[in-house]
Amino acid sequence: MDDHWLVRATTIRRLWIAFAVVLVAVVLADLAIEHHPYFGLDGTFGFGAWFGFGSCVVMIVFAKALGAVLKRPDTYYDS
Repeated sequence: MDDHWLVRATTIRRLWIAFAVVLVAVVLADLAIEHHPYFGLDGTFGFGAWFGFGSCVVMIVFAKALGAVLKRPDTYYDS
């Protein structure tokens, strides 16, 4: 059985590690950037990272709530 290289467990683990290293490096690069905040909060360390994560969480919660409101029964289209 010939598995594709992207579905091997070792490759997936290495990709997770590489993505984590890149994300940490990007957040740490925030230390080298001079900030000119418009509001006080947007000048904090790692603002883009935690604001993006928080926005993603809010969108997921909103989508789950919207799905619960708009949900139809499984037999909705049956005659």
